[in-house]
Amino acid sequence: MNKPKPRQKGAEDARNQLPELLAAAENGEATIITKRGKPVAALMPIEAYGLAVRQQPLSPLSGSGRGLWGRNSGRTLRKLRDEWSR
Repeated sequence: MNKPKPRQKGAEDARNQLPELLAAAENGEATIITKRGKPVAALMPIEAYGLAVRQQPLSPLSGSGRGLWGRNSGRTLRKLRDEWSR
């Protein structure tokens, strides 16, 4: 089942409609708040926020596995693949 796409509101509209947006968040709906057409904030149910905070992005770890497979990663991976195909 697909989640509905979050609605988008401009900052001014969001300010004027805050009670409605808070009610929507209580019902599980997220709202992206934009400024000059660019997303700048998200108003979401607190449960979704908790999940987002716990789930840290992996992008800062990019490149940190250099050398993990030894000097010749191709050979190491072939050995591992061959081991599984026995």
